[in-house]
Amino acid sequence: MIRFIIIFMLTTTTAMAQQIKIEGNVKFLALGDSYTIGESVSVNQRWPVQLVESLRTHGVTCDDPRIIATTGWRTDNLKNATTIANLKPEYNLVSLLIGVNNYYQGKSVESYAPEFEDLLNMAIQLAGGNKEHVFVVSIPDYGYTPFGKEKQAVITKGIDAFNSVNESITKKLGVTYVQITDISRKGFEDPALVADDGLHPSGKMYAEWVGRILQQAKLP
Repeated sequence: MIRFIIIFMLTTTTAMAQQIKIEGNVKFLALGDSYTIGESVSVNQRWPVQLVESLRTHGVTCDDPRIIATTGWRTDNLKNATTIANLKPEYNLVSLLIGVNNYYQGKSVESYAPEFEDLLNMAIQLAGGNKEHVFVVSIPDYGYTPFGKEKQAVITKGIDAFNSVNESITKKLGVTYVQITDISRKGFEDPALVADDGLHPSGKMYAEWVGRILQQAKLP
């Protein structure tokens, strides 16, 4: 009985720690690659922009999001760009979504792990050290797109391996992990979830991501 209570308390504490806290005037920094900059969708369909608009509809005051992301970036590219940007630790909401290009360009999971952890620690610093203001978004599975269909099984296995690493690191550091990979795997059954380029998410899919993020957010 005592063992059960201890396990319950630890589980509850972890769950409470892994919740995004939305407060004050939101200054949102989104770090990533093509999935964050919104390749092949309009600016207002990018998920960081949709998230801010959704928060505003909930009565939350938000600045427009600051996005540091470019199509094709790996973890090392993102770290270099973020360092060069010389950002101040003034953000009370910071997201990190990175890794698909490490996989696509043949980089190993072993080399990805320390680079991802460095980036997540950087994200925490940019949030003023407040882990409740940081969240990680899982890597979507492009195997469920016209582009990746022929190699779907191989791609899915690779994405799962990278997500296993980033989820483990995220939880180790006490940061919220938002799982959206399952949403991306609906691309065959609902083609409208894929952008016109046949590879990237559509605005409709990004809207579903935002819904998932808000499910794990604590609004004021």
